This record gives sequence, structure tokens and C-alpha cells, in this order.
Amino acid sequence: MSDSNRSTDLPGIVVTGASGRMGRMLIETVQASGKARVVGAVERDGHEWIGQDLGLCLGGAETGVRVTKDASEAFKGAQAVLDFTAPAATVGFARTAAESGAAHVIGTTGFADDDLSAIAEAAKSTAIVRAGNMSLGVNLLTMLTRKVAAALDEDFDIEIVEAHHNRKVDAPSGTALMLGEAAAEGRGVTLGSVSDRGRDGITGARKRGDIGFSAIRGGGIVGEHDVIFAGPGERLVLRHVADDRALFARGALRAALWAQGKAPGEYDMLDVLGL
Repeated sequence: MSDSNRSTDLPGIVVTGASGRMGRMLIETVQASGKARVVGAVERDGHEWIGQDLGLCLGGAETGVRVTKDASEAFKGAQAVLDFTAPAATVGFARTAAESGAAHVIGTTGFADDDLSAIAEAAKSTAIVRAGNMSLGVNLLTMLTRKVAAALDEDFDIEIVEAHHNRKVDAPSGTALMLGEAAAEGRGVTLGSVSDRGRDGITGARKRGDIGFSAIRGGGIVGEHDVIFAGPGERLVLRHVADDRALFARGALRAALWAQGKAPGEYDMLDVLGL
């Protein structure tokens, strides 16, 4: 870790799920930024990293940061938490962040309604930034999707096609759902009333006004999203391709820095980016 990352003047950040692909990327991004420092790392109970120095676990020099299963202890004194784990874990981390006063940046997806309610409750006590995707490009795509959906009537069918690596566990992706919400908002409807998430067998004709979702899983695809507006005789396709998951880590760090001093509440990346 560089001298700038040791500086106590920099915001202290805790990374949950530290051993995972995204956890490692978040740690590397914070360490390399010169804008913040890693002050805590959390892993699940029983993980081999528990009690070990984070730097040694990552194959580098000692950092003085011990990996722990105790989120309450890790969050104590931290300014922000970066969390790309799983819904049940994230809900628990949201409560702990609220108790400690740390801003909570959530990149986890696949939440149920009860999970979102619990996160909303935690946001009464701390700033929570939650987004299905942390990249600038995807958030611009979200804005465009809303505007195009508002401009085109239901003669244009909306289909959202997403592709991810073969280890992703939820579908549609959080980004796809974020785009679907934007399209529904542009149309002045709720996504739940028009969402079509599965077609198999004799399904009948497509219902006018529905927003369809298709998910592709394979290999090491980082993330690809197409929003298709298919009308009579023409199609408009809005597309975003992610080649490197580091862009999500950079977005998460930007959100953590932005959230410093913000009032308790729920925010998204459009707030962070001033869009």
C-alpha cells in the first residue's frame, strides 16, 4: 500500500466480500487512487482469510488491516463501505452501516421487495448509494432509455437483452432492471405491470406495451446491455458494453467519496454524477 493510502487524512473505506473478484478489484482501486484508504475488510464466517493481514492475503506486503467477520468492528470509524456481495448479507451490512454512521455504497443486485424495504429503513440513518450499475456509460444509457421511451409510443416494442459471465447468479441483471425501470418511467407506467421476463413454448403474441427481458450467461462476459425499440419498419438499439470490471470499482469509489457529508437517504449514481 502506498504512503498516500496510509494517510489518516484520507477517507477510510471498508470492503465487504474482500476475497471475491469484485472485492479484490475494489481494494486495488481504493489503494491505487490516492483519494481514500482501506481500513477494513470483511469476509463470511469460516473463511480462510479471517484474522489474516489483508495485504498478505492479496499476495502483497502487510497493511495492518486484518480481515474480519465482524462488520460492526470493521465499520467503526470508517467513512464508507463498498458492498458487492449478496442480498441477505447486504441487508445486514446496511443495518450495521446505519448504526456506525458510515455511508453504504451498494452494488449488490437481486433484491426482493423485503430487502429493499430494509435498506430504505437503514437509509433513514445514513447515506446509501445503491445502483444496479456504477458505470458512467450505463447511467447515461439509463437517461437515454427514459427519454426515448417517452418519445416513442407503444407501436415500438421495448426489449432489454443482457449478457454476463457464467457465474452470475441473478437474472435479469440489476442493470437490465434499472433500464427497464427507466423505460417504464418514460412510458408513465410501473415496470411490474408490463414486465415480461420469460418466454418458453407457445406463449402467444407479444402483449402491446410490455417490456421484455432476455438474459445470456456464458464465459467471462463482463457485461453487455441492449435496449431495443422495435417499431414498424425500423429498430432503434441503445447499447453498452463493459470490457473491464474495474470501471464498476471506480464508480463505487466515486460514490463513496461523493457520499461524505450527505444527509441520510437513498441515492443512486445519477445523483453521484449530477445527472
